[in-house]
Amino acid sequence: MLNRRTVLATGALATVPLAAPLQALAQGKKDAVTLAMTLEPPGLDPTAGAASSIGEITLYNVFEPLTKINADGSVSPLLAESWEVSPDLKTYTFKLRGNVKFHNGAPFNAAAVKFSFERAAGDKSTNKDKRTFANLTTQVVDDLTVVVINKDIDPDLLFLLGQATAVIVEPGSADTNATKPVGTGPYRLESWSKGASVTLARWDGYRTANAVHIRRATFRFISDPAAQVAALMAGDVDAFPRVTPRSVAQFKANPRFQVIVSGSRAKTILAINQQKKPLDDVRVRRAIAAAIDRKAVIQGAGDGLGVPIGSHYVPGAFGYLDTTGINPFDPEKAKKLLAEAGVKTPLELTMTLPPTPYARQGGEVIAAQLAKVGIVAKLQNVEWAQWLSGTYGNKNYDLTLISHVEPFDLGNFAKPDYYWGYNSPKFNALYEQIKNAARPADRARLLGDAQRLLAEDAVHAFLYQPQWVTVANKNLRGLWKDMPIFVNDLSAMSWA
Repeated sequence: MLNRRTVLATGALATVPLAAPLQALAQGKKDAVTLAMTLEPPGLDPTAGAASSIGEITLYNVFEPLTKINADGSVSPLLAESWEVSPDLKTYTFKLRGNVKFHNGAPFNAAAVKFSFERAAGDKSTNKDKRTFANLTTQVVDDLTVVVINKDIDPDLLFLLGQATAVIVEPGSADTNATKPVGTGPYRLESWSKGASVTLARWDGYRTANAVHIRRATFRFISDPAAQVAALMAGDVDAFPRVTPRSVAQFKANPRFQVIVSGSRAKTILAINQQKKPLDDVRVRRAIAAAIDRKAVIQGAGDGLGVPIGSHYVPGAFGYLDTTGINPFDPEKAKKLLAEAGVKTPLELTMTLPPTPYARQGGEVIAAQLAKVGIVAKLQNVEWAQWLSGTYGNKNYDLTLISHVEPFDLGNFAKPDYYWGYNSPKFNALYEQIKNAARPADRARLLGDAQRLLAEDAVHAFLYQPQWVTVANKNLRGLWKDMPIFVNDLSAMSWA
């Protein structure tokens, strides 16, 4: 197992109730499991969309990348058996696992790796990490050897190649993976009942199928917090990763359940659309940040389970700098900044809220705080598909409350076409330095500079690092305690 150079500390984006026979199977033979998720994915191809819910179902289950990210943040081999890194830290030679096939019988080989990476970088790619793949050149040496050359030094590349965006797809079926996913993983899609559930079945052609204890897994989609609690209490759901935290106490007191509280790499932010006036004025953005009491938001949105942040980076991450003092809670300062910017109050803005409980609950708290400084935030509740297409895709919003869950996503601020419209030559130059810094001390210093710049520019109102709660049947084993990425690794699960 290869540990990343920078260690990750302890760990946002069935049509009918389960029939009695399946419930009996889960309780009797103990080879089936029902998990629940807050959001339904828009598709099942993790290389084609930004929603983290896609990878929550498919990563390591249906699709596999070259490397695997473990719960402690370390990286180990998966489709790659081993690798060597050149002295210049830009060239990676991967030895691939032999005798691996895709679900449709096609062989996994170096050509599939080259196809997958070039597809991810292509003109038609909608991969959210397209920029990462655009920097890579992939060369086939033989069927089981592939060389990947990076334009830049990136000490996190092996970690990034273990994420959902880097899964290896079968060339012949790649275009239909959104609805008919074909991977090399231990599970195949059995059924998808839109609006209700996705069921995966163990693939007996998997290379270590006999070691996979869970034969069938159903993911149910339950966005309402009260319904989440009810499903767990009724035993309709065996595990709910990242469940609403509002009922933690009652589950901790119930011997039927285990409660796992995890750290995260997520950043919950009030994103600000800088292509809209007067939000393009840094004084207005600073006013919005100054109007918000982060601790009250954590209490209202996350039931107290969170840590305040001042930039797009979290405590425990390599190079973290505490920037919470740059835009502290100060309503009087917020009023002065709005006056300096020539804003006549009340300033009316729309706050778009996806269906996650933290967004709906947190939005109410933030709107009340903004109102006290003369900003009237009209709350607009949208479904997840609407948020992905309208807010993220078409940039049709003023403010939106969202949790960004990717561990290494500072690079999004160097994308002028990203949904928040931040364009800073100073940040872009700084990010180039970060990517090419070979010495850890230099990289840490530059990461601190980047965090400080984002805070000073008040790109967003940076709110908090959430803590995730998993509630599960006490007899279910193999759940991740920490969550450096959002994943449900079914092959690691079993019943006691």
